[in-house]
Amino acid sequence: MSPNEQRAILTIALLAAFADGMKDEREREAIKRVAESLAGPSDVPQLAEVYQEVLLKRVELSQAVAAISDAAHRQLAYELAVCVCDADDQRNEAERAFLDELKQALGLTDALTANVEREAESLAAAPLSIHAAPLSPAMAASSSLGSKTPNLPEADLDKYILSHSIVNGALELLPQSLASMAIIGLQIKLVYRIGKAYGHELDKGHIREFIATAGVGLTSQYVEQIGRKLLGGLLGGIAGGIGRGLGRAATGAAFSFATTYALGQLAKRYYAGGRQMNQALLRETYESLLVQAKQLQGQYAGEIEQKARTLDFNQIVSMTKVP
Repeated sequence: MSPNEQRAILTIALLAAFADGMKDEREREAIKRVAESLAGPSDVPQLAEVYQEVLLKRVELSQAVAAISDAAHRQLAYELAVCVCDADDQRNEAERAFLDELKQALGLTDALTANVEREAESLAAAPLSIHAAPLSPAMAASSSLGSKTPNLPEADLDKYILSHSIVNGALELLPQSLASMAIIGLQIKLVYRIGKAYGHELDKGHIREFIATAGVGLTSQYVEQIGRKLLGGLLGGIAGGIGRGLGRAATGAAFSFATTYALGQLAKRYYAGGRQMNQALLRETYESLLVQAKQLQGQYAGEIEQKARTLDFNQIVSMTKVP
């Protein structure tokens, strides 16, 4: 893939990120941080440059599409855009309109795009269909007060967090465009399960707000994965959904392990303490836990790579669902 095509695909991904016009300031700031921090080799476009072009509206969708000549790369660009639109929820009308325009501009048929649209929707719907059961008046009054004891041993909770972290680290190593989207679903499921263990019935709105308050953007996470894989040469011309192939960057650091581990440990502290942390303390605690998690991830590199070699799409969808 040429540098011009890389720039074009990154441009389309960022245009998709802002297609709904509804991203709150925290998510926009998270995307900006990702763009500024993610640097590739000197001979490929830097995400920060592309971000500024999109933000200042210096580039049109038609310009980006025109720079992509390879048919597989055009399909890849569409796949990534679909996943970006679905990363923080199932796509809305503005995002559907953007994707319809993109599909037409790329010259793709419904037959070529139906599979990725269906798979992305299944991943977006699986964890985000959570609806909390109504709380009784007594439970509602006490649900946010005082510390709580989980309904299973803390050691089991820690194993659950570690297991999800290893899986998410493995997903990061897969070259397929949909793999990184499942990372978000598993993080949402993880927070839900931890909250439930401490007696809190959580709905999708609360979980998304909790993750955002901690400073972990949903859309920005997926944009970061795109940038990391694309600038590292991992995405190449791969298109068509989840597969078993392991990308050539498999020996690299799995940053999603650390993000997931820190988020799980943060959720454990937050719900054990009766949801008493304010925004500043949540973010400060998450950043501290993230440092620890990055130091820990090297111990599990072998398990992460092994897990990446055994994952398939049906497993991933099943893992993200909340019964």
